[in-house]
Amino acid sequence: MRSTIAPTVTLLHGSAMPRLGLGTWPMDDAAAETTVAAAIELGYRLVDTAENYGNERGVGRGVKASGVPREELFVTTKFNKRWHGVELAAEACERSLDRLGLDYVDLLLIHWPNPGHDRYVEAVRGLARLLEDGRLRAIGTSNFKPAHLDRVIAETGIVPDVNQIQLSPTVTRESARAYHAEHGIVTQSWSPIGGQSNDVLREPVVVELAERYGRTPAQIVLRWHMELGLTAVPKSSDPVRLRQNLDVFDFALTTGEVAAISALDQGDAAGADSDAFGH
Repeated sequence: MRSTIAPTVTLLHGSAMPRLGLGTWPMDDAAAETTVAAAIELGYRLVDTAENYGNERGVGRGVKASGVPREELFVTTKFNKRWHGVELAAEACERSLDRLGLDYVDLLLIHWPNPGHDRYVEAVRGLARLLEDGRLRAIGTSNFKPAHLDRVIAETGIVPDVNQIQLSPTVTRESARAYHAEHGIVTQSWSPIGGQSNDVLREPVVVELAERYGRTPAQIVLRWHMELGLTAVPKSSDPVRLRQNLDVFDFALTTGEVAAISALDQGDAAGADSDAFGH
């Protein structure tokens, strides 16, 4: 059976990032090693991890076990608020590289803005220095609101390549997407099919479209992300679902169908509030 390779999007700083990749939370090291290697064999080229997931070692082992040349893969990780600072961000990067067993990561993200900690601007400055030094291919933020990004850009002039946010048909983040588009920031969706409950997969409009196209409900939702010009990191360790999640590039939804799925939006309040939560 053929492998699917996701198309890429060119980031602000020039890197080509696959539009669909593998999320690895909440896998442990053993599961991450097995799943990452299997996913890469299926055609995945983007793997997403984080300090807070506790599985960077397993992800790194899976990358090595895949046998695919490192330069053909795009590895993302993230750091916690204790590393919010110029020098601290460099230390966070070094620690992640040690755990991953890699010479570089393609994209390093600030996992949460933690505005109460009030150090995320310095963390972005730290990322920019790492980029200038050639330690990173791209820099980004995670769970930043437009207000957080506004402050970063106003105070530093630095625009991140990517902002990874919780985004699904029930939390469509329309205002954030518009802000990102205006500034050339790529939107990446975490929990793209709706999180642990997967309620969105049982929505009548999604079920009906799955039947119409001969696809799974998850494939319909992931195709919705692609139609909106987003990137996404769905997580699964099931070999069948891994293949299905990546196999969404040979069909298209109509504008009306995309709008019908978007109508499931429950507003930003249905998602995590990064002014109140973070680590």
